[in-house]
Amino acid sequence: MSTGLRQPWTAERFLAWAGGQEGRWEFDGFQPVAVTGGTINHGMIMRNLHRALDLGLRGSGCQALGPDVGLATQGEGIRYPDALVTCSPQDGTALTVAGAVVVFDIVSRSSGGVDRIIKVREYAGVASLRYYVIIDSTSIGLLVLHRHSGADAWTAETLTGADTLRLASLNTDVPVSALYTDVAFPGV
Repeated sequence: MSTGLRQPWTAERFLAWAGGQEGRWEFDGFQPVAVTGGTINHGMIMRNLHRALDLGLRGSGCQALGPDVGLATQGEGIRYPDALVTCSPQDGTALTVAGAVVVFDIVSRSSGGVDRIIKVREYAGVASLRYYVIIDSTSIGLLVLHRHSGADAWTAETLTGADTLRLASLNTDVPVSALYTDVAFPGV
């Protein structure tokens, strides 16, 4: 009995493949992983996040991108965060962003484990990242992971609706409540 050997996936193979696919995909460093659609609340939070970042970053030389821009992580992974910020010049034809300093993921009940465990480890391998902000889509709350350099461990802070997300290295503040403008939670 003969079994065929499968070629392992690489980031390059994934990026070439993903460009021709329907739907959204990420690469976990081993294989493509389907990314499911989000809720209306997820979409509204993402819209509010991009508005706040565009306003806060105006004139800074930094820009907010996502969710259709890839970020190379450790182990050849390619992730597509809901938003990211880079202050580095970018090649407009590139499929991944260089020099990301902040990554934002909006999490749901189904994606929370990947975002809070697996992606924390993957993003730790991106030397340029200073912040990883996990935004809850089922209640008002953020988990902010911060570090001073790529060699440092993350420190964690939790924020609620009355707090302000301070991105000191970008000289930008975002009221947490602004991320949840017009977002309705069941039973509230």
